[in-house]
Amino acid sequence: MSLRFLLDTNVVSEPRRPRPNAKLVARLVEYEAEVAIAAPTWHELWYGCYRLPLSARRASLDFYLTTAIGAAMPILPYDDRAAVWQARERARLTTLGKPPGFVDAQIAAVAVTNELALVTLNLADYRDFAELKLVDWAK
Repeated sequence: MSLRFLLDTNVVSEPRRPRPNAKLVARLVEYEAEVAIAAPTWHELWYGCYRLPLSARRASLDFYLTTAIGAAMPILPYDDRAAVWQARERARLTTLGKPPGFVDAQIAAVAVTNELALVTLNLADYRDFAELKLVDWAK
């Protein structure tokens, strides 16, 4: 199978919640061979882990990131094509008075330049980007 979906940070984090969205988790399983994450998402996940004090919770999150994410799905780079796309969109949206979040723009750029739909729980954070196909698996 080929990749179809790029997962936003909140989607990758959902299974770790005390009460994860069952529909989203089922779709993660259903499409497991067709998903990837962006390098900026990988950064956000590890940053969240490293901010925790040394504890059983941090060790559990480290294990989840290493085994369930890092070993299980591709991590797509933020490359030169993504940088150019992000710069163009950032300039366009800033001119419109809608400056995007920097990391959100990086994730959107990786999705668009790899021709993947972005799966997110925060549609509002991404809806102004041109060319970006959004998917919400929680509904």
